[in-house]
Amino acid sequence: MNQSQKVLVAGAGKSGISSAKLLLQMGGEVVLYDGNSALDARAVMNHFEQGARISMILGQLLPEDLKGVNLCVISPGISLEEPFVDIIRAAGVPVWGEVQLAYHCSRGKLIAITGTNGKTTTTALTGEIMKAYFKDVHVVGNIGIPYTEEALKTEEDSVTVAEISSFQLETTVDFHPAVSAILNITPDHLNRHHTMECYIAVKESIAANQTEEDTCVLNYDDEELRKFGQGEDIKPRVVFFSSRQKLEEGYCIDNSMITYHHNGKATPIIDIYDMNLLGRHNHENVMAAIAMGMAMGVPVKTIKKVVREFKAVEHRIEFVREHLGIRYYNDSKGTNPDAAIQAVKAMPGPIILIGGGYDKGSSYDEWIESFDGNVKYLVLIGQTRDAIAACAKEHGFNNIMFAEDMAEAVRVCAYYAEDGDCVLLSPACASWGMFKNYEERGRIFKECVMEL
Repeated sequence: MNQSQKVLVAGAGKSGISSAKLLLQMGGEVVLYDGNSALDARAVMNHFEQGARISMILGQLLPEDLKGVNLCVISPGISLEEPFVDIIRAAGVPVWGEVQLAYHCSRGKLIAITGTNGKTTTTALTGEIMKAYFKDVHVVGNIGIPYTEEALKTEEDSVTVAEISSFQLETTVDFHPAVSAILNITPDHLNRHHTMECYIAVKESIAANQTEEDTCVLNYDDEELRKFGQGEDIKPRVVFFSSRQKLEEGYCIDNSMITYHHNGKATPIIDIYDMNLLGRHNHENVMAAIAMGMAMGVPVKTIKKVVREFKAVEHRIEFVREHLGIRYYNDSKGTNPDAAIQAVKAMPGPIILIGGGYDKGSSYDEWIESFDGNVKYLVLIGQTRDAIAACAKEHGFNNIMFAEDMAEAVRVCAYYAEDGDCVLLSPACASWGMFKNYEERGRIFKECVMEL
């Protein structure tokens, strides 16, 4: 991409605006496109300086709109199956994603983290490990700061830690992390990817451009990732971690000690009981972060200190308060059944669970089965509440109540909870429909809890 190119940016949300700003900083010309014809164009254009080389198209995209366009940068929330994408490709215009654009414009070393669950916690922890050792560290991606916002701030000695979703990986080209990690792969976003085979292939593509000099950190307990890491096609050095098995090579838990086994030597790092993070899934997140830290040359002593002091990220099994002997936890980021299972398993007492939300085409059977006598009541909200209730009853779970909004759900939980119980928001569904995003859902839950 040269600096004078004319680029179509598809999607006028946070990602698209950030991409457009980066392109303008690079000296390019931007055509900002959004299929929503009712969008307030003036409000969107207020994000840019007056006189900026940017124009806007709303509604239908026509072939003639692509005159002079050299590249399209598409926001991750937009499916590549949208009809306007066919028009762009028919015109011979390459399609990049926001992450590909940011990578193209950035310098230094990149650590890229993906997986169905645990990405945000692992990215945040890895970022803190890097900050404790390197001078210039940028933590970006789905964690909250668009990669495109930070790309031009990077230098040759910078380290960027990026949380990367499957949607973002779909539109990478020469994306090449020095260290990559795939934490796990369980069914999610099948309304977008259609098949597990496609979803797995997209996740594994994070390592596609890595070389023998790079590192790929993988979960040994995930059958697909173990097969991927032991296959002939993967080029980078593979480092496994396991929370369930002893490994001759890699990171595992010996008694309660996270230990690195390499070349016949065992290096103890930290006792899981010295950490603030709850649950087996978090032990896996920590091992992945430690593996990435050591791959980047961070001393064990530094890693241990950061891990010991690190607390859970907001909205991921986040302790809110204890009130009348009842503990309240916010796991709004549990947006699929597998993430919600991990939260249920991590609770230190009997659970009254708030679930439900937007339908992503998930199956709830394993989530219901994970209750295993530990969930006393299930309070359901949102679009999926009927489907979840029906699934729960099929599995013999009948202590189900419906609530119209979060405030009512929290009041119901508080009424039925007893001393020693945990009230857990872990919806197993996306937030859309009732909330803008999982952050808003979690924030409202916490506000309702604090008002009790």
